[in-house]
Amino acid sequence: MLMKSAITSTYSPTGSRNFFLNLLKKSTTLSHLTQTHAQIILNDFQNDISTITKLTHRLFDLKATSYARHLFLSIHNPDLFLFNVLIKGFSNAHSISLYTHLRKCTHLKPDNFTYAFAIASASTLSDEKVGILLHQHAVVDGYGSDLFVGTAVVDFYLKNWRIDLARKMFDKMPVRDTVSWNSMISGLVRNCCFDDAVCVFERMLKDGRIPLDSTTVAAILPALAELQELTLGMEVQCLAIKLGFHSYVHVLTGFISLYSKCGDIEAAKLLFGEIRRPDLVSYNAMISGYTSNGESECSVRLFKQLLGSGEKVNSSTIVGLIPVFHPFGYLSLTDCIHGFCVKSGILSQPSVSTALTTVYSRLNEIKSARLLFDESLEKTPASWNAMISGYTQNGLTEAAISLFQEMQRSKVSPNPVTVTSILSACAQLGALSLGKWVHSLVKNKNFESNMYVSTALIDMYAKCGGISEARELFDLMVGKNVVTWNAMISGYGLHGQGQDALKLFSEMSHSWVTPNGVTFLSLLYACSHAGLVEEGEKIFQSMIHDYHYKPLPEHYACMVDILGRAGQLENALKFIKEMPVEPGAAEWGALLGACVIHKDKKIARVASEKLFELDPESVGYYVLLSNLYSVERNYRLAASVRQDVKKRKLAKTPGCTLIEIGETPHVFTSGDRSHPQASAIYAMLEKLIRKMKEAGFQTEIDTALHDVEEEEKELMINVHSEKLAIAFGLIATDPGTEITIFKNLRVCVDCHTATKFISKITERVIVVRDANRFHHFKDGLCSCGDYW
Repeated sequence: MLMKSAITSTYSPTGSRNFFLNLLKKSTTLSHLTQTHAQIILNDFQNDISTITKLTHRLFDLKATSYARHLFLSIHNPDLFLFNVLIKGFSNAHSISLYTHLRKCTHLKPDNFTYAFAIASASTLSDEKVGILLHQHAVVDGYGSDLFVGTAVVDFYLKNWRIDLARKMFDKMPVRDTVSWNSMISGLVRNCCFDDAVCVFERMLKDGRIPLDSTTVAAILPALAELQELTLGMEVQCLAIKLGFHSYVHVLTGFISLYSKCGDIEAAKLLFGEIRRPDLVSYNAMISGYTSNGESECSVRLFKQLLGSGEKVNSSTIVGLIPVFHPFGYLSLTDCIHGFCVKSGILSQPSVSTALTTVYSRLNEIKSARLLFDESLEKTPASWNAMISGYTQNGLTEAAISLFQEMQRSKVSPNPVTVTSILSACAQLGALSLGKWVHSLVKNKNFESNMYVSTALIDMYAKCGGISEARELFDLMVGKNVVTWNAMISGYGLHGQGQDALKLFSEMSHSWVTPNGVTFLSLLYACSHAGLVEEGEKIFQSMIHDYHYKPLPEHYACMVDILGRAGQLENALKFIKEMPVEPGAAEWGALLGACVIHKDKKIARVASEKLFELDPESVGYYVLLSNLYSVERNYRLAASVRQDVKKRKLAKTPGCTLIEIGETPHVFTSGDRSHPQASAIYAMLEKLIRKMKEAGFQTEIDTALHDVEEEEKELMINVHSEKLAIAFGLIATDPGTEITIFKNLRVCVDCHTATKFISKITERVIVVRDANRFHHFKDGLCSCGDYW
């Protein structure tokens, strides 16, 4: 009504184009625009390009894209400026159609703005070929060096995970302004290339010619937060104060997130208090900060305060409230948030359902996670990733792989996060053929430049037996972070190559990459499985005194394991007693395992008493103790331990072994006769046992159940899952072919000895990955030197 009166009171028959342009500029609602459009038509300005262009621009501002499209179709001779407004406004496939129409059906020629807007629109499409083609068109038309086009191209490649091409384009740009630097920094952050983003930021500072703005500061802060670079973040904060950006709300909000993610929640609270009128984004950052630091009660209080202020929360508020990082103990809170989301209608937001899927998965509520995933109307790549990752983290690797295959069938393009999750599943399961297929997908998608993908590939190959392939990929990587070095060191440890692990650590020390707790754990593990006692002790002392790293229970447990495996049981017990912290189940469990290896009942009794007190529900310790008594032929005590297990209703994890033939996985359990070729497998096994006995093999039956006959014990041992898998491998593969199998538990003494004999009599290389490490059997010998 106000708009109508403004028109009638102001307009005169001599009204000009400027009158309508000013009126359009002041229009704030779609209703205003439709009234103005009516007056434009009544006063015969409907064919005035400038007026219609301004109207179109305002329609896009108010998200009235359909209206804008119909308006454009009514114009007989649109100029290039109007085409550019439309191409920029749609930012989707319609933009590309308009660009094509412009080139083929008009006399107009695209300019630098046309290309920049069209390339930006191509970022929203699933096919990157369109954007690459537009880039080529721009080069042919002479806009290859244009700043505006170059910035759009860099942004396009970064949005399509083509970091290598983005870098190449950025470095070739003859002129770069603040916007182009900002695009490069923020794009690298989006691609999780945090170190690279910091390097570009530092290059920008060193250049000195390009002024930083508040967007530059806000763009680099997430990278510093992810890298836990609080010191560097404080330096950036000083720079922001010096440049006068520190009081800007979006900059302060970035610093709130930085301090929160670096664990300094008090500093974050002080910064939040500096904002006179916090906007929703600032509230969201503070709520997320509390949650990420395990202070969910504070985040809930602030959330209630936000609701009480009358502010309408959005999906980011809810995502920040969901206890994704510290979920344990917060199942009821998660359920309450879930209920709030259902009532408020915000559950339909993909980011919310994805966060809830993630937290349910981490709480091992995998059925709730899958139900939420299945009920999601819009499944984004992030939601697929969350569910695949959830399965992987819960050890449901087959379900993860199955869901990944379903994702492929749904025509949803995997991104580096998907690939990283599925490679982790392949590593857990030992699915080398699928891992290699994913590797080919990585090459096709050009994800190799992504550090996290390359690291996941190294980890997958190492855990699937391909340690040489893992090292080749490691050596090809240009940039390596601490996770990459850890993956390779851990891989060497897994294959019993302790000296190689130590040598690589020396290289790491000279590369200026600071080791972390995982690095030292991987090194200690490598020393443990290679019998490197002195080296392990040096690493442990260096960790404390040179790197000032406080050992965690798993580091202490690894030292106990190093000493125990080497037969230094008294030293291992002394080490536990002299620990500066109270020893837990991990340390006593490592000692008990060593006692079983070296058949020391006295120390085993001490360790088991502590374990049954600390972790009475863990069946593994009972099994170890029972086996020790069985080996010593003390069947009365072995039976007593087993009886205790039955009383407590504890269940031992069933052993199973996987072997891949071609691309098909075959899983065997002990005494399994369900395989279609069971008859042939058992015939092969009988043949092998006969030949092994002729060569001097004797079945190790001490750990078998004592209340059955000796002959029956032998039969039970002979049909262990790894023996069945090897027998099938011999049937299903060509003579001379290497056989690789994967066991979910530690390989038993009998199967280890049997596999040595089989490798000799069949002249085959047999690779076995058990729960602890890899064993490479050849010519009757094992790479572990019988030390596992």
